[in-house]
Amino acid sequence: MIDRNLKRDSTDPKAQVIVITGAGAGVGRATAQEFARAGTRIGLIGRDRARLEQAANEVRNLGGEAVIGTADVADAAQVEAAAALVERTFGRIDIWINNAMATIYSPFEQISADDYKRATEVTYLGAVYGTMAALKRMKPLNRGIIIQVGSALAYRAIPLQSPYCGAKFAIRGFTDALRSELLHDRSKIRLTMVHMPALNTPQFDWGKNNMPKRPQPVPPIFEPEMAAKAIFWAASHQRREVYVGLPTVKVIWANKFIPGWIDRYLARSGYEGQQSSQPADPSNPNNLWQAVEGDFAAHGRFDKRAKSGELQLWATLYREPIAIGLLVAGVWACRRLRENRRLKTAGRQ
Repeated sequence: MIDRNLKRDSTDPKAQVIVITGAGAGVGRATAQEFARAGTRIGLIGRDRARLEQAANEVRNLGGEAVIGTADVADAAQVEAAAALVERTFGRIDIWINNAMATIYSPFEQISADDYKRATEVTYLGAVYGTMAALKRMKPLNRGIIIQVGSALAYRAIPLQSPYCGAKFAIRGFTDALRSELLHDRSKIRLTMVHMPALNTPQFDWGKNNMPKRPQPVPPIFEPEMAAKAIFWAASHQRREVYVGLPTVKVIWANKFIPGWIDRYLARSGYEGQQSSQPADPSNPNNLWQAVEGDFAAHGRFDKRAKSGELQLWATLYREPIAIGLLVAGVWACRRLRENRRLKTAGRQ
């Protein structure tokens, strides 16, 4: 289903060089695995070195190469240092994927100013600093791809996650502005955003939580491999934005037409829908200010409820040929209907 145009022997000097932020767990970890299968060379950036080492071993076992850049993406100097390390190791950077994020599950008035700033710096400024580091290396070559990992929440905000939603909105605005600047300069560097549905990642195990119950994604829930395949596909296809899964498509389009109704719907259901039946443990560590130790990988705790999303992914990635196919089928059906009616009329005569 997924185009493997990137596949090359990882020892080939022409093999793609990929950088992934937030590569230690969740979507970043799954994306590293997906690109590794194509034999690429991957720079893994994150805060927890032990998890990055695990991710690097997975990459090598799957046929790729890996180098680790330990960095907090909210620190521009650390992001630049990690980018320089990847460049020294592999010679260049072809694709940069801004995936790192942080969130807080809480009503707005219960979030401190420092925590709000921190979540915004990690999610929004982390993408900005990553883009800066990528452009610094791509502009002299006049080529490269920067992928921003977005969300349906970049178009339709929900209660209890205002820092995350605000940051994803900001990334979309920043990306659109930069894209116009690159077009003005006639640059061959490409920007794209990949907007995700609810995913089964450790985000709901270690995000800071001020609610009485443990957080959960709003169903339907999909596995992170669905997101990884969409990011891989976006790296070799010319699409401005990729909407992953039918829930993402429905949310984004519904918000264009009935935003007020959705406001009221979320006021009624948005609190309960984002909390599981399990009580929260206030002593559990969160990853807002520092990495959380533990055996976290691509998946969260919702494996029994999560779907692979293969069919939905295929439908959203290949929407153009599907639309053309449906149009052709519709035209053929109409012609057959008219022909049948004509024959029936001729028979009566």
